[in-house]
Amino acid sequence: MGGPGEPPAGTPEGAPGGEDEYRSVVFDESFVRAARLQELSARERMGDHARAVRRRPGPHRRLSRQVVILVVLITVAFGTALYMGVRQPYDSPAAHRPEPLRMTVIPLAPQGRVPGAEKAADLFAKSPAAQFGTGAGGIALPAVRRTEHFTEDQVVAALTTAKDYLVESSLDPDVLRGRSVRSARVLLDPAQLDQFDRSFAHPAADGRHAPTGWLVRFDPARTALADPGVRVHGSLRVSETDRDTLEVASDHTFVYALRPAGAAARAPASLFTVRRELHFRFDRDDLRMHQAELLVSYVQAGPLACAGDTTHHLRPLLAGERAGAAGPAGTDPFATGQATALCGTLAGAAQPRV
Repeated sequence: MGGPGEPPAGTPEGAPGGEDEYRSVVFDESFVRAARLQELSARERMGDHARAVRRRPGPHRRLSRQVVILVVLITVAFGTALYMGVRQPYDSPAAHRPEPLRMTVIPLAPQGRVPGAEKAADLFAKSPAAQFGTGAGGIALPAVRRTEHFTEDQVVAALTTAKDYLVESSLDPDVLRGRSVRSARVLLDPAQLDQFDRSFAHPAADGRHAPTGWLVRFDPARTALADPGVRVHGSLRVSETDRDTLEVASDHTFVYALRPAGAAARAPASLFTVRRELHFRFDRDDLRMHQAELLVSYVQAGPLACAGDTTHHLRPLLAGERAGAAGPAGTDPFATGQATALCGTLAGAAQPRV
């Protein structure tokens, strides 16, 4: 016998109320979980003004949060990789450490008494320096062209820094009088400052630590400038040694008018000649910072006594003075070429004709 309300022979196939009639509306568990509305329980509906259903958060909200977090992580990782690539590129050259300055100072002894005159202008007019420029105006920059790896502006920066060093180390009155070294020091590559400072704190005739290899300075106890207008003539040449380095070679002759320190203005003046050949090196940091690495300093200076100490100061022989034992041959600082002796003889043609 069939159950209550059920035909004895069961529900006929295809009749209303059969299982197949509701099969299309049966909800599985995944469908229920995905529903945006959820019916409240009987207990939850007992509250005042309780709603019958609540809105469930959609899965796309959780997905959006995950996407945001993923984007943030990717951005941080990309930014870190980019920063490390800029800071530490794999193809960057190894840091270059400047070499110590190699210096040579050769005194040139006069063959007789040092010529003198009351006016420095008369001495200049009768010397090879008569046509020289005065002060920084005598240091002219050459025509500038870009090199294979350096722009025209970078070449100009190298030449300008080299000129500035020549001006500050050869023409600055405070430097010449031995009162200051800072104006030349600030133009050097920082890695050379220890050698520079040691040269002035502990001068030595070792080819590395002579103040007169870095700049021109006179002994203020015995020498004074008779004319502030130093005569200058020479040249600057620039070359590219590799893709990261420029070099500048300078060759200049400086002629100073001097008289004894503390002497009256009418005391005889005399001329003192210093030929400086300097080689500078510049990497890209030097060009940007307006600094230079000084590689070589080759100096010929006279009239000086061969037996005199030229390490800390230059002590010129002044008007009317003679040298002791002279060197082996006459050397003209106005001529090209280098002297090879530790002391030379100042050629007569290098002195004013008085």
